[in-house]
Amino acid sequence: MKVETRPERCKECGLCVVDCPKKAISFAEETNSAGYHYTVIDDEKCVACGTCYTVCPDGVYHVLGKEV
Repeated sequence: MKVETRPERCKECGLCVVDCPKKAISFAEETNSAGYHYTVIDDEKCVACGTCYTVCPDGVYHVLGKEV
């Protein structure tokens, strides 16, 4: 499974960064069109647990199912 992000929706609140149990989420150096440092996911650390999806108030994350 994999987590997909929508950087343009991120408002840099940091809830996902703090709550990620694997510490797989960080802020990008770049900003989105609204001027926020959006989040990026380290795919090597991410286990697609869905915590980011659950805590994000802006719908940045989408957990994708297993590829067949």
